[in-house]
Amino acid sequence: MTGKLELIGVSKRYSVGERWAVQDITIRCAPGEFVVVVGPSGCGKSTLLNLAAGMLKPDQGRVLLDDRPVVSPGPERAVVFQEHGLFPWMTAAQNVEFGLKMKGIARSEREDRVAEALKMVHLSHSANKLIHQLSGGMRQRVAIARALILNPAVLLMDEPFAALDAQTRTLMHEQLQEIWDATKKTIFFVTHSVGEAVRLADRVIVLHAHPGRVRREIRIDLPHPRQFDSRDIAEIVRIVRTEIEDEVNRVNKELADEFWKPRKPADLGQLAGDMGSGI
Repeated sequence: MTGKLELIGVSKRYSVGERWAVQDITIRCAPGEFVVVVGPSGCGKSTLLNLAAGMLKPDQGRVLLDDRPVVSPGPERAVVFQEHGLFPWMTAAQNVEFGLKMKGIARSEREDRVAEALKMVHLSHSANKLIHQLSGGMRQRVAIARALILNPAVLLMDEPFAALDAQTRTLMHEQLQEIWDATKKTIFFVTHSVGEAVRLADRVIVLHAHPGRVRREIRIDLPHPRQFDSRDIAEIVRIVRTEIEDEVNRVNKELADEFWKPRKPADLGQLAGDMGSGI
């Protein structure tokens, strides 16, 4: 498989009569392209990723992988979530090996592929450690290795670094760029972090809110690996952030009358003189 992922005119809502979560969205990811989706909270980023994974079915539109319909989850589309979802009673190597074991791959081949996957994420020395012995960043690297070991055509990533501290997150950005450069996988990534999006993506897609629709696509023609503090990155971050801020301001203006406001305090009147008498 080449990893050409297409969401064509997809719309989704979760119950009859409810507003659309996403509406008439078309996104095409070329083989080997790194595409990142950003937007205000609740704009449907994770819904799009779940549609691409086959965990949700669109109410309208189509999801295609290499021109074939996506109708259910499959090993050609590996997902890395914000929560790593590792088995705590297994070692790092056993977690990475799990998918191969379920497929019935021979033990000797499993061992070679696990060693290669752990080496790719710089965790060879931690193969025999249990999950509670690993840091947050190391756990996410195990999750990425577990996804890559099945050799998927597309890697789907749902805010995988959101729970990490800033220093670890920066390290993970560097290592993900390194992995992507080595594997040439198509990556479809959703995040709240504008800086993260610009640092990683070939193309950033900004969504409208309520319902989610494509507001703007921004192509980033800068070589990888990218340094977060470069002037070029800072300028593109400013452009993307302005798009999101404008969208948030638009939504807030439309919903201004619906915002919760505290009630005006009542006059205590005669009760004021009795305050503190029970002490």
